Amino acid sequence: MEKRPLDVCVISDVHLGTFGCHSRELNEYLKSIDPKTIVLNGDIIDIWNFRKNYFPKSHIKVIRTLLKLAANGTEIHYITGNHDEALRRFSGFEMGNIQLENKLVLELNGKKNWFFHGDVFDVSIQQAKFIAKLGGWGYDLLIWINRLINIYLEKRGKEKYSLSKRIKDSVKKAVKFINDFENVAAELAIENGYDYVICGHIHQPQIRSVKNSKGQTIYMNSGDWVENLSALEYSNGKWSLYSHPSTMPDDDDDDDSFDLTISPDSILKHIVHNRPKSA
Repeated sequence: MEKRPLDVCVISDVHLGTFGCHSRELNEYLKSIDPKTIVLNGDIIDIWNFRKNYFPKSHIKVIRTLLKLAANGTEIHYITGNHDEALRRFSGFEMGNIQLENKLVLELNGKKNWFFHGDVFDVSIQQAKFIAKLGGWGYDLLIWINRLINIYLEKRGKEKYSLSKRIKDSVKKAVKFINDFENVAAELAIENGYDYVICGHIHQPQIRSVKNSKGQTIYMNSGDWVENLSALEYSNGKWSLYSHPSTMPDDDDDDDSFDLTISPDSILKHIVHNRPKSA
């Protein structure tokens, strides 16, 4: 299969290690592209909700595919989010073409692009982490229940249904939070002279222009690989949103065997052992 060349690919909110992660679709997508740079914009491995008895092969395969891309020359920037915040103290760690960072600025075609996850704007996380983590567990349970419902609907030949999207769309406070998040990120980017600001965190894929009295910027969000199965792509001097077709994943049906064993614990141990002296 011929791979699509990309200058930059941005992926966020994968949540490896949770029931909601669409790892099979993400692996299909990663194998279909040939990017010069990949920005993993937070919440890639869900350390908050990690269960030692749930890290299926399809999740490990995503990590293996990323490692192969890095080995073949793709530059990978892993930006930490709230669900993988345990990695934040190791910002500056490098392993080959993989760099661990808390934020990133890339200049593309003369334009400044500012990348960060975005949880810094979430008061519930900053002031009440336990409640935020409890909400994360509840969200994972909701996604798992939704998956069972969609299996039933698919067998009946009916259209799939998203409980979480319906809840978000029907709750005015959630809609307001998303709008506030986007506006705050854009206004901060304008103040700092960035042409583009690229976030994750809120699971809402978006590209839109924001203007105020001080200037303008382009706000972008790469979405997630739990509900939207989306990414941001930069090619031929332009940004665009990518949406992957959704299929019903089956993590147990995995006949590709390999020896790689990996978990969030082993990743942390590796980083601690190889952390930069200045960290």
